Amino acid sequence: MNAPTHITDNARQCARLFRLGRDIEGALAMVELLDAAMPQFTARSVEEQARWMQVLSAILQCQERQDWLGVADWLEVEFVQMCQGLGAQESHGK
Repeated sequence: MNAPTHITDNARQCARLFRLGRDIEGALAMVELLDAAMPQFTARSVEEQARWMQVLSAILQCQERQDWLGVADWLEVEFVQMCQGLGAQESHGK
């Protein structure tokens, strides 16, 4: 399993935890998820890094407001799409 697939699977699982009201477990899983995802974006284009920061900021803002469904939505939709785009670029040789 390549890194983007592993990360997207973990993002979906993390989102499920937030949707089930298991915010403490979700927050712990999210820290691991973001730590694993961060290196995927360091060598990317400025546009991709800016998008990463936008999504990350939105997730953290939702977390700060304790908007767990918002966190889940950002993880499950925007974050997953962004990571899937990384996998597609790698399989096509960038």
